[in-house]
Amino acid sequence: MLDSKYLLTDEQMMQFITKGYFVLRNDLPLQLHQSVMKEIYHVFHEEGNPGNNILPRVPDIQQFFDTPVVKGALTSVLGPDYYMHPHRHCHYNQPKNQTPGGGQWHKDGYWSSMRSHRPWWAMIFYYTHDITEELGPTAIMPGTQYYEKFIGDRGETLLPTGKAGTMVLVHFDLWHKATLNVTDMDRYMLKFQFVRLHEPKYPSWNHQNKEMIVPEGAPAFHLNLWQDVWDWLRGERTSRQAGTPSDDAARLAQLQQQLTAADADVRGRAADELGLLGEAAASSASALGLLLSDPVETTALNASYALGHMGPAGVEQLICHIASGTTLVAERAAYGLQGAGVETIPALLQLLEHKDEKRRALAAFVLGMIGSAADEAVPSLIASLQDTSEWVRRNAIEALGMIGNASDLVVPALTKILEESLHSESEAQSSNDMYISNQSYISNKIGYTAALSLLRTGKDGDAKQVVRSLEQALHSKDRYVRAYAAEALTYLRTDEAVDVLIRYYRTARWCSDTSKASPF
Repeated sequence: MLDSKYLLTDEQMMQFITKGYFVLRNDLPLQLHQSVMKEIYHVFHEEGNPGNNILPRVPDIQQFFDTPVVKGALTSVLGPDYYMHPHRHCHYNQPKNQTPGGGQWHKDGYWSSMRSHRPWWAMIFYYTHDITEELGPTAIMPGTQYYEKFIGDRGETLLPTGKAGTMVLVHFDLWHKATLNVTDMDRYMLKFQFVRLHEPKYPSWNHQNKEMIVPEGAPAFHLNLWQDVWDWLRGERTSRQAGTPSDDAARLAQLQQQLTAADADVRGRAADELGLLGEAAASSASALGLLLSDPVETTALNASYALGHMGPAGVEQLICHIASGTTLVAERAAYGLQGAGVETIPALLQLLEHKDEKRRALAAFVLGMIGSAADEAVPSLIASLQDTSEWVRRNAIEALGMIGNASDLVVPALTKILEESLHSESEAQSSNDMYISNQSYISNKIGYTAALSLLRTGKDGDAKQVVRSLEQALHSKDRYVRAYAAEALTYLRTDEAVDVLIRYYRTARWCSDTSKASPF
């Protein structure tokens, strides 16, 4: 059992929420790090980049992620049953790297059909040796995990450094890049990804303070967005719609006037403060709705989350903009709507019937973010599994996995859609959708999402039915479908599941000692 002293504190969790990262260090023997580096060097120089096989090729790496320090941090952010994703990579930054700038700012390719502001995913950057700025550590831009657009010079560039065993736990969507290694030494960084399997029911860290305390040096101000993440991680499912009564009519009028200011920071802070007032600021809902199309993304996000905390008037604005706004505005509205709670479900069910696939997909996304409280939406989401749009189907599948199988309808629907996706793998799967077509690393996107949802919910269904579907998925053409299926069977642990796994692993076993240089 994990000692609670290794769990993060409220202050550390708030740094993760506001800045998107936290630096930790494993106190492991230097000999272990050196041994791993030696093996990695051999693999890269004699065999080539092992990609996802870096762990079975260098099994001692697992020791880095089995320590109480790592388990405590990941448990705090992702819950006690987080899953190490099968995609992992060793980034080799060569000596005297001549790449201009060391790399480009980017977010990693995501695994869902839409990015989530709430931490369903996280990454660890792990350094096997002392890391200095000269060695070219991965640069991060604190606080940018909520932004689709790169903010450039408006952001702070941070180069985390430290002794061997230094790791940077980051929100999956934090902007980052490689930097130049100007030394004569190799620089290795192990990037591993982790997935949350269930919505939080309670705080999974050393939680002491109910109130959110914003740390000093926060890169921007998104108080309503941060409050949404803080409350969600604490297992709080209701938005603060009652708000704080405002007896200062002059201040309310001033804030509403500032929503049209030329300065984007002024507009954004006014939107944030109005959201904190809740229903007391409902008269500003229409003006905040206009800000969803603000050219400055940070301002638009504040408006969206403010509306989500503003009760019926705010919900009405968000639903309206999902239904009829531009695609960009609709996406921003969806993020704000997730915090408004169960009262949005009737309108979201109507949106599932919208003529535009993007609106239907966003409705499914929000229902998934509402989670188990959206159980009444299960029949409609199951109906959406027959939607002509792959994006809609994927969002519905993922939403069902997040809502769970309390109705006993979810798991049968997921096993069916998984089997159907496997049967159609030989057919060309293509899509012109901006959210799907660029995910070339997932070849069976429907099967991938269904397998992930069964990993989350399979224990709550008919075990024989689930095992039958997952056994078929072990032979998918998509490597990530196979990986999720194997993990879901491991979670089940029934006699049938174990038998299937034994047969599978007999042929899948990797010999880390075998290479092109080995005699046999």
